[in-house]
Formats: sequence, structure tokens, C-alpha cells
Amino acid sequence: MAITLHNLHPNEGATRKKKRLGRGRGSGKGKTSGKGVKGQKARAGHHGARYAFEGGQMPMPRRIGKRGFTNPNRIDAYAINLSTLERKFDAGSTVDLASLQAKGLIPKNAEYVKILGEGEITKKLSVKAYGASTVAKEKIEKAGGTVEVTGRAHQPAAQG
Repeated sequence: MAITLHNLHPNEGATRKKKRLGRGRGSGKGKTSGKGVKGQKARAGHHGARYAFEGGQMPMPRRIGKRGFTNPNRIDAYAINLSTLERKFDAGSTVDLASLQAKGLIPKNAEYVKILGEGEITKKLSVKAYGASTVAKEKIEKAGGTVEVTGRAHQPAAQG
């Protein structure tokens, strides 16, 4: 027999009859309709407690103090090791934000990059970055390359 719209039906036991509340004592769900007697949970519009609700008591997340702070001036610079530069760049090339993004080493929306000294470098590279560790600078310059750090100077907060 082909399945068509007029003979579709759910599997046995997949559907249940609606619970008919408040239809007399003999129904088993009469009078208070299975909600017990009085109280907040017996009232209309009560659909379970919202997150961290403690019946009007001050909720735990608001009772417990917060720790630390978020620094609005924090700069998240992407870290690149010398071993990566050795592997991905040819001798004599310039390493900067655009070239690192072009090679897929940092995300397109990255604004800052810092060169770290992990690994060895033998190629002469011209590196322009927001920051570079002391070890990374020494290794690049030892290989005959140059390092230009473009990190912004500390700006004091505006008085006002």
C-alpha cells in the first residue's frame, strides 16, 4: 500500500490525549487541577523559575562578589615564532602584518603581531611588528636581518 496524505498516521503510542484539567473531581484533575493548594506555583503565569531565581532571596550570582577587572586598554597581539618565519618566508623578504595575513598565519582582522624567539632563524628578514621579544630581536639581527618595532607608546588617560 502506498503512503499518501489520507492514510498517514503516527506510530502506536507516539501520541497521547491532552490532559483535561479542571473537569470535576471524578477526572482526577479537578478543583486545583494538579497544582496543589495556593502558593506561587499554583498561580497563572508561573512557568518555572528563571535562571538563579531563589524565591525573592538575593540570588547567588548577585550575593557573591566579582573578582578582578577588565582592562579597556589591553592589546591582544598574535604571537608568531621565529621557527614559523624560517619555514614560511624566503630570504630577503619583508615580514609585516599584511604578509603574515596573506600567508594565512594570522587572521584577517588581526591588528597587532608580536615576534617571539622560539626556534632558530638563518634567513635575512626585514621584520616590522607591533612587538618583538629581546631574544627574537637578537636572533634576527644575528642572521643579518632587521627588526622594526612599531608598538605605540603609553598614552596617559585624558584629564577631564
